[in-house]
Amino acid sequence: QGLTGWGEMAPLGSFYSEAFSAGTRAGIAELAPILIGQDPRQSEAIARLLDLHMMGQPYVKAALDMACWDLRARAAEQPLCETLGGRFGDAIELYRSISQEAPEAMARRAKKYLKEGYRRLQVKVGGDPLLDVERFFAVRDAVGLDVVLFCDANGGWTVADARRFLLAVGDADFTMEQPCFSYAECKALKAHCRQPMVLDESITSLEALMTAIEDGVADGVTIKISRVGGVGKARLIRDVAVARRLPVTVEDTGGAEIDTAAMIHLSLSTPEQYRLHTVDFHNWVTIGHGDGIPGTRDGLLFPPKGPGLGVAIRDNDLGEPIFETTKLGV
Repeated sequence: QGLTGWGEMAPLGSFYSEAFSAGTRAGIAELAPILIGQDPRQSEAIARLLDLHMMGQPYVKAALDMACWDLRARAAEQPLCETLGGRFGDAIELYRSISQEAPEAMARRAKKYLKEGYRRLQVKVGGDPLLDVERFFAVRDAVGLDVVLFCDANGGWTVADARRFLLAVGDADFTMEQPCFSYAECKALKAHCRQPMVLDESITSLEALMTAIEDGVADGVTIKISRVGGVGKARLIRDVAVARRLPVTVEDTGGAEIDTAAMIHLSLSTPEQYRLHTVDFHNWVTIGHGDGIPGTRDGLLFPPKGPGLGVAIRDNDLGEPIFETTKLGV
């Protein structure tokens, strides 16, 4: 039908998760030829085909899966969020991350974000637990009690250090996000955490989510599209989380306009009661590749208009392709 679907996967370096750009390129070169001749609108069949030909490696499949979902929605002449289940509201709340610095510097940055309209802040912790306590209280004192705060350790603490932090902050109001590296450590910490605990890096699959639900460890989840294998699997994990009444954040490990648009549509198709927030990664990059995502205002992210992802790709900004295929084996 003359339609084009777009997908994007951007690892946050090779240090953050089990994904790296050279591996993505090599994997796509192996998987893309098997999709030639397939109906890209058959999203679940495509996902099964990818899994059949490559064990694991969800990050490799994420961009291919996303492109098929984009094309499926474009063929239906509807925004991707409607293809994914519906549109809940007109905008998504954004959070802003405050990187680890001296407590007073983090407080200044928090005040800056407040002036820009943000009411949800993510305080990066996971270092020295007593210094992290100072960081948290400096930010809390700077923004007041009506601002939502998450303390995100990105798995950086040992269980012992996380307990020291939690003992020191007492009954303070915030949400604890992925305090320790492994799921087992987070599970061990849960009984000592008075605050809600959100799992991020531990949510690698539907099976991981179900384990966290059965163990009573997760009070909410962050779903990263590339970590779980694409839009389709992110939607499935999201739907199960919502069915179990868990709040959800949908985001990714990075990206520009294509990936941010997918995050927007997955977030917008999540019922507002169970939607936490997301992040505007396209505003974090030095070079973009598409148009159509409206500007953020008052801490809100708005969806692009038009079918599919709704992003108009600037082909010239992408440069020369690193891989092309027209049929199986080529």
